[in-house]
Amino acid sequence: MHESSAAEGSDRCLIRRIALLSMAAFCSSGAARIADPLLPQLGDEFLVSAGQAAHAVSFFAFAYGLFQLLYGPLGDRYGKYRVIAWALLAGVVGALGSALAGSFAALLAFRTLSGMTCAAAIPLSMAWIADNVPYERRQPVLAYFLIGQIFGVIAGQALGGVLADLTGWRGAFWFMVAMFAVVGVLLLREVWRSPGIDAAGAAATPSVGFLQRFLAVGRVGWARLILCGVCIEGALVFGGLAFIPTYLHDHFELSLTQAGALMALFGLGGLSYALFARTFVGRLGERGLATLGGLALGMAFGLLVLAEHWSYALPAAWLAGIGFYMLHNTFQLNATQMAPEHRGTAVALFASCLFLGQAGGVSLIAGLIDRVGYAPAFALPAVLLPILGAVFALLIGRRRAFSA
Repeated sequence: MHESSAAEGSDRCLIRRIALLSMAAFCSSGAARIADPLLPQLGDEFLVSAGQAAHAVSFFAFAYGLFQLLYGPLGDRYGKYRVIAWALLAGVVGALGSALAGSFAALLAFRTLSGMTCAAAIPLSMAWIADNVPYERRQPVLAYFLIGQIFGVIAGQALGGVLADLTGWRGAFWFMVAMFAVVGVLLLREVWRSPGIDAAGAAATPSVGFLQRFLAVGRVGWARLILCGVCIEGALVFGGLAFIPTYLHDHFELSLTQAGALMALFGLGGLSYALFARTFVGRLGERGLATLGGLALGMAFGLLVLAEHWSYALPAAWLAGIGFYMLHNTFQLNATQMAPEHRGTAVALFASCLFLGQAGGVSLIAGLIDRVGYAPAFALPAVLLPILGAVFALLIGRRRAFSA
């Protein structure tokens, strides 16, 4: 009886900790997407083009991706949960500076700082879960964690547009100030009340230097392919997604509230995958998910290329959401096992490649939009994402050949 009560208490403790990590993921993904529906107002406020305004997205993404190279080894060495808690609390500074920015240069500086602090949350959370949850139980737990990230995407795109219309673009960043403060304090409280919260990861991690951790991951051939693939995925998916609200606003005269709310269907598409992940994985397998995810993403951007009315964006956003999480979750699953003894470093390097790809993709798509317009820019991911999914599916079948 005593052992049963202890097990139940341990399970409740684990659920609470993962729920807090899911809230951290909400903050991180919300901050990443909050600027998407604000681009028209930022352009008007600071007298810059749509492509230049998009630097508020790409600077965040570049900093987010680059600082994974720091947070991964830090999490392995000093404790993943502890590093997440302090980084989230530090996120208040970047969000506050963005809300108070008096120039576009200042806004970009604080968006960069936001990317630096948000970088810890999602990859280190995934690594902490992998450290503390057995492999056979890990998939539904990761899906549970994923819900916070998805709702962050929804809140960033939908609530960002609503706040922009009601209070101006600064109101969206004030919302993020409050979220970072609340979640950061809750995480830090959990660390203080549980000194052994990072014990599992510390026990599994040898005491080696930062460079040695990266080299250990880089020596795995399959890891190199995963990192290259997720970089391309980030560039094509998020490079295009960042401009959909602006496209709807400019071409179909939707308000920022309407454009942001419509883009929330991306998050609902992702939620559709998360809620039925067990069924999708069981029926399609990794190769089927990669292939179908790439096709869904290609169809999503293809609809935008052909759009004659704003309603085309409704199925496009949903297809983009479910397609992305089908493809990306398959990448994620492989990333958590790239180098189990250096899991924090491996997963952080994975996220780094995703967001560095996003930063480059936003800049690339912005340049195409400024030069040739939206339709040709959306055509690029429409063509290349199905190819990426198909190639990844083929490589999964030959995975063992690249394991060393």
